[in-house]
Amino acid sequence: MKYTDTRDKKVSVDFRTAVLNGMNAETGGLYMPTEFPRLENSFLERNPEPSFREIAYEMAKPYVENEIPDTDLESIIQDCYPFSSKVVPIDPVTYVLELFHGPTCAFKDFGARFMARVMSYFNRSENDNLHILVATSGDTGSAVGSAFHNVPGIDVTILYPDGKISPLQEKQLSTFTGNVRALKVKGTFDDCQKLVKTAFTDKDLRSKFRLSSANSINISRLLPQSFYYMYSSLVVKKRIPFDSKNGGEAIIVVVPSGNFGNLTSGLIAREMGAPITGFVAATNSNHTVPDWIASGDYKTRPSVATLSNAMDVGAPSNYERIAAMYSLDQVRNLFASYWTDDEGTIDGIKSCKNKTGYVIDPHGAVAWKAWNDIRGGEMEKLVNGQKNDFTKPGLTPNVPSWAKAVVDKKASAIILETAHPAKFGATVYKAIGQEPALPERLEKVISLPDNAIPMSKDYDSFKEWLVSNL
Repeated sequence: MKYTDTRDKKVSVDFRTAVLNGMNAETGGLYMPTEFPRLENSFLERNPEPSFREIAYEMAKPYVENEIPDTDLESIIQDCYPFSSKVVPIDPVTYVLELFHGPTCAFKDFGARFMARVMSYFNRSENDNLHILVATSGDTGSAVGSAFHNVPGIDVTILYPDGKISPLQEKQLSTFTGNVRALKVKGTFDDCQKLVKTAFTDKDLRSKFRLSSANSINISRLLPQSFYYMYSSLVVKKRIPFDSKNGGEAIIVVVPSGNFGNLTSGLIAREMGAPITGFVAATNSNHTVPDWIASGDYKTRPSVATLSNAMDVGAPSNYERIAAMYSLDQVRNLFASYWTDDEGTIDGIKSCKNKTGYVIDPHGAVAWKAWNDIRGGEMEKLVNGQKNDFTKPGLTPNVPSWAKAVVDKKASAIILETAHPAKFGATVYKAIGQEPALPERLEKVISLPDNAIPMSKDYDSFKEWLVSNL
């Protein structure tokens, strides 16, 4: 498999190069596979459906062909995933995909663990360390830190916005030691991401160090997240006839979205044969992509702090990949887009608990609210010609190709629950008067000492620190 560049289609590199470089320093573009091979129907239609690890192996295989032997790939997959995602039905047409059963209780574990093992595999023959730079709006950093902690030959520097993530998220980041360091930046996530991207295009810095990224700009973070889309959609396809009276004509995946890496992974899964009809891009007040879908104009903006902080991204990197895969018209046919504010997020947590009994985190709540409104009449209004004002919370005015299936009540939804609700206990408590129990693996970090290093958002200061400390 060869990989090209979102900004220069003439680029052609192998998987190892794409993984270790993170992004193309020459163009600033992101690496993309040149094709998305569809899995065999005999595999997709197996009864019972394949296991999560079987799916992971079959999906990863074409992307690492001739670079990672099958036996080594199988070992990597087995080591990556002693856990799996869980599909939980919460009403006859709604399923929650729980992605918090990994070591850091967030969906980022799926991508970070695969990436860490692949990078370590490719780095075995190198004499000097590989330095990972990663910006996080909440969960990425802890997942990456956990995945790479004590991995030989690799150092990790995590940048997070000081005071703009939950206390527990910060505790998970600030307590690493050894080869993993955390910098608390006086700024926003976008400031953190800008520091990382600038470092990658700094030829002087790259002449001194081997740099790579662990954000979803790295293709080895993105590809493995497609595994749980394939797994969950195959499970739901089999369950629909038993759980509901609808015809199962459409499976819609509702994705809480910030940097849009997760949704891009869903697109990859669909291209490879996942029975997904369409997507809902559900965002908070940082609604850059919904505005693009509604208006046709892509305009980045400073990020806004919200209760669903992992989605506080005003300049989502993976917009480039989506735009490289599809035209705007194709996106509008495939996606519905929806955004809500903090008031809507609280309402989402509350209404999900009241209607289904399920306690959902603030990010999943944005997705739940989107789906609840879409099936509750908002999509029907659009189909009937009532156009919404996309500058206000709600469903943006494009009508996707699957809209009629929703109106005819022949659609089911998979809502992505991207983090354990206990990571946002105060917000959940505000909504429902109940704080979720803390999983043991989160309890352990509470008493650990903080080691985070203060950092300004000035690039020269950041570079000086890197040169002095790497």
